[in-house]
Amino acid sequence: MSFDHITFSIETGIARLTLNRPETLNALSRPLLGEMMEALDLVRDSHDVRVLVLRGEGRGFSSGADLSGGGSPAGSSGFDAGQVLEDFYNPLMERFFALPFPVIAAVHGPVVGAGCMIALAADIVLAARSAYFLQAFVNIGLIPDAGSTWWLPRLIGPGRALAMMMLGERVPAETAAGWGMINEAVEDAELENRTSALATRLAHGPTRAYGLIRQAVRQGLAQGFSQSLSLERAGQQAAGSSADFLEGVSAFREKRKPLFSGA
Repeated sequence: MSFDHITFSIETGIARLTLNRPETLNALSRPLLGEMMEALDLVRDSHDVRVLVLRGEGRGFSSGADLSGGGSPAGSSGFDAGQVLEDFYNPLMERFFALPFPVIAAVHGPVVGAGCMIALAADIVLAARSAYFLQAFVNIGLIPDAGSTWWLPRLIGPGRALAMMMLGERVPAETAAGWGMINEAVEDAELENRTSALATRLAHGPTRAYGLIRQAVRQGLAQGFSQSLSLERAGQQAAGSSADFLEGVSAFREKRKPLFSGA
């Protein structure tokens, strides 16, 4: 499938989704968001994908929502600022959180607004030192969306999250790493190689276990300890019935590196 506002490919178990509106710093237009959902449906249903890498083309990851010209009816009679969330952002974020394999975000330059939350929805976030994270909503009189109010406090604590949301100030990549908001800040020249190495590692790992880990962590954030124990029990049963578990045990006993198939 060809796209106009993103680039998308699958090769050797690695899906790559790149926001591709560099002339707007990858502003999140409705057509772009729609194409992202189509691509996520493709990877969800593919038996060939074992990891997804998310990036932005050009000078930055994303400048946030596209507020330019006719793309935004803000100020018009009957305008509902929440409708775009219901139609695009909310279903997009649900798709990200439900994927059955790891997601890596490799970001640089501006990581702004809903683009910030899209990046932080990844399991592992690698940021070039040129990257900065900005919850810009308050600067135009809006509240954070795309799941920001749920996820950010869990990543960095309510105090830092509230300050980030209310002050609308940039958070540099190194600060974000120190807060635990992202996994690693690297030199810009190293971002591609670091991302490729990590994606390759995950693409050769126990994919089913990765998916079950994602599910357990996401659900565990919204439920009690006893419920998490029950979820772990069910997940362990599923992981224990996988071909990768049998391979992992065999490799351990034979003192060799496991060759996981993702099954």
